[in-house]
Amino acid sequence: MRIEPNLTRLDRVFTRLDREPERPAHIDVPRMTRHRVVLFGSTLAFYAAIVWLVVTTSWLVRLDWQVMFFRPYQQWAQIHWFVDYYVVLGQRGPTAVMVAAWLGWRSWRQHTVRPLLTLGASLLLLNITVGAAKIGMGRLGPHYATVIGSNEMGLGGDIFPSGHTANAVVTWGILAYLASTPRARRWLSALSALTSLGVGMSTVYLGTHWLSDVLLGWAAGLLILLALPWCEPLIARAETGLFDLRDRWRARRAGTAPVPAAPVTPPVLVPSRPSAQDETPAGRAAASTSRSPRAPVYLAPGPHTTRAERTPVTPAGSRRPPHADRVARGTTPAARPTGG
Repeated sequence: MRIEPNLTRLDRVFTRLDREPERPAHIDVPRMTRHRVVLFGSTLAFYAAIVWLVVTTSWLVRLDWQVMFFRPYQQWAQIHWFVDYYVVLGQRGPTAVMVAAWLGWRSWRQHTVRPLLTLGASLLLLNITVGAAKIGMGRLGPHYATVIGSNEMGLGGDIFPSGHTANAVVTWGILAYLASTPRARRWLSALSALTSLGVGMSTVYLGTHWLSDVLLGWAAGLLILLALPWCEPLIARAETGLFDLRDRWRARRAGTAPVPAAPVTPPVLVPSRPSAQDETPAGRAAASTSRSPRAPVYLAPGPHTTRAERTPVTPAGSRRPPHADRVARGTTPAARPTGG
C-alpha cells in the first residue's frame, strides 16, 4: 500500500512556489461589467467635482488652508521619522521595482507575461493622465503658496493631483487586480486601499500636498484601475505577439545551428614509395649497412633434456669437477666388469 508523505506547512509553501508545468487555464481576466462601468462613472464625476471646487476657490480650498496652518508635522512631531519612511510606498521608482519583481516571478511561474504587461499599461496610463493634469493645472504646493486663501492654480506648479497618492493606488492596487482567486482579491484590495490612504495622509502631514491634491490623486488612481479591463484585448494581442516573436527567434536559432559533422573514418596508411636514392645499387648498399644486423639465433642440439641433466656452462667452461665414471653426453657407456 502506498503511503503519501505528510507535508508540513513550509513544504506546502515551497510546493506552491514551484513553477507550474504549463499555463493554468483558470486565470480570471477582469471584464468591464456594468458594476464596473457605474463605479468608473461615479469616480469620474468625483474627479470633476474636486477640480471644479478647487478652480472656483470654494470651501475645499479654505479647508486646504486650514489644514496647512494646523501644521500636522509640528503637532505630532514624534512620528515624523516613521512618516518619512512610510511615504516611500508612494514613490514610483521603489514601488515599481518591488511590484515588478513580484509580478515577474508570477509571469515565470504561470508561463505568461500578462502581469508585467498589465503593470506596464497601468504605469503608462498613470504617467499620461496624472502628468497631463499636473502640467495643465499648474498648482503650487503649500510650501510655495503666495496668497493666503487662493487656489494657487496656473502658477507653474506640478502638485495637483498628488502623484504619490495616485501611484500608491495603482501600484498596490494592481496586485489585487491580478489576483487569481476572489478571496485574495478582496484581501489585497483592502490592503492596497489602506496603503494608499496612509500615503495620501502622509503627504498632508509632511506639508507637501494640499488635502484636495490627495483626494484627486485617489480618484485618478482608481480611474486607471477601473479602466484596465478596456486594455485587456490590447494586452492579449501584445502577449501573443511576444510569444510569436519568441517562437520565431527560437526557430531561427535552431535553423542556423551548425550541422553535426559526419563520423570521421580512420586514415589509411599508404606505404611510401622508395626514393630515387634507394633505387640505385649504392643507395641499397648504404641502406643495408645503416641497418644493424640481427643477432643469430642458436638452437640447442639434440633432444630436449630435463633441468637436472643439464650441465651449467659458463664462458670459462663447466664448473663441475671432472669425474672418472662420468661419460660425455651422446656416447655409449662402456660395460663395467663384473666381479667374480
